[in-house]
Amino acid sequence: MSGSSPFKMRLVHLDLKGAPPKVSYLSEIFPLFHTLGANGLLIEYEDMFPYEGHLRLLRAKHAYSPFEIKEILHLATLNNLEVIPLVQTFGHMEFVLKHEALAHLREVALFPNTLNPHKVESLALVGAMIDQVMELHPGARWLHVGCDEVYYLGDGEASRQWLQREQNTKAKLCLSHVKAVASHVQTRHPATTPLVWDDMLRDIPEDQLSASGVPQLVEPVLWDYRADLDVHGKALLMEKYQKCGFPRLWAASAFKGATGASQALTPIEHHLRNHLQWLQVAGSGPANTLQGIILTGWQRYDHFSVLCELLPVGIPSLAICLQSLLHGGFAEDVKARVENFLGVSSLEITDFMREAGSFPGSDILALITQVSLHLRSSVDALLERDRYVTGWFSPFHRRRKLIHPVMIQHIQPQALSLLARWSTLVQELEAALQRIYYPDAVDEWLEENVYPSLQQLQGLLQDLGKAAGPQTPLASPGLDTSQDP
Repeated sequence: MSGSSPFKMRLVHLDLKGAPPKVSYLSEIFPLFHTLGANGLLIEYEDMFPYEGHLRLLRAKHAYSPFEIKEILHLATLNNLEVIPLVQTFGHMEFVLKHEALAHLREVALFPNTLNPHKVESLALVGAMIDQVMELHPGARWLHVGCDEVYYLGDGEASRQWLQREQNTKAKLCLSHVKAVASHVQTRHPATTPLVWDDMLRDIPEDQLSASGVPQLVEPVLWDYRADLDVHGKALLMEKYQKCGFPRLWAASAFKGATGASQALTPIEHHLRNHLQWLQVAGSGPANTLQGIILTGWQRYDHFSVLCELLPVGIPSLAICLQSLLHGGFAEDVKARVENFLGVSSLEITDFMREAGSFPGSDILALITQVSLHLRSSVDALLERDRYVTGWFSPFHRRRKLIHPVMIQHIQPQALSLLARWSTLVQELEAALQRIYYPDAVDEWLEENVYPSLQQLQGLLQDLGKAAGPQTPLASPGLDTSQDP
């Protein structure tokens, strides 16, 4: 099935730190992943893993149960998708270090993103996390231990004192923690090889990397999500890593979640270009230099950021990217295959998808496209560009409850019609989201992307009612968008 792909393994990344899907949806989408050319999954559980004992506080409200983890792994096996679990062990530790009971393990007391590498308790913490995850993933050939974007490393008090000693550097500090984590994996789970994101390694000189012992313990994942990534630069970086002694290298692209923290629709052309560049990188060196590629699909930029594109919204991009990797490019025959897989008559590459298709979750893509492209703009058109609203019911008038009675007849029907139309669509979207997602994710997406515009309409109608007085009661139909608990 691999066609002319230079990537033996093609893993779809599930970022569960935002809008984690219900297992029922994964059962629908895993067969499509396989059909499109994926043969593995990188599952970044974060707080969706059912940690036990002293780690139980890490669980999210709707964390998967151990039974659900086993069901996910069973579904993956049925669809020939090899699972690699991901446990963050250095940077991006917000979901752990935000808790007061663990805040003393922060590198910088104020920031919960980076673990203090000097404390014995820090290694014990990530070791316990690894062991619990591995217990539910017996036989995993790889474990991704993160180690990317270790911001503020060296800024903590213990690090500053350590760095004052001769020959101590941030690079040495970073490598020592990576080595300690990898050694834990090697000792406790000898059949499992750790993967690490490569960004903290890129600028470390060859001799330091070679002497650290890290290349014998981990396999780096070179990640770059840009549409114009530097092919030659990546080839040189791979050459450097090989000289340092890393036995195998991996690549990581992005099919969604890499073009803006609050991005709601996926810019497919950007992601297609990113994958075509990675194909060039793979072709620039000896065959099989790259073990595989991870197609990342970020759901949040970090634990505290807003949601970016939901998984169903990114499926057309994933389909195009996977098929391009599988067949070595995106020719017309590949485009036709993707259209068939997604159930669309014509793919939109340079614009957002207008035709949703018939894949699992395609109804969500259709509705979110409507909301993202037209909701705010239609409300803004009424509030900011309608001549009756701007001319006779401005903020000045609204604050003073002033309006010429005849203007109510111009403004009220438009506002009521617009609110009714959008309320109907949003109720349909809410029902579709509830089928796939847990209530907190549904509420978050609607509160971020829908309710502000609906509240503006409701506010306009309420102000019209107050200005009109008792003789012209104004209805305000639609959803309850109040945020009161």
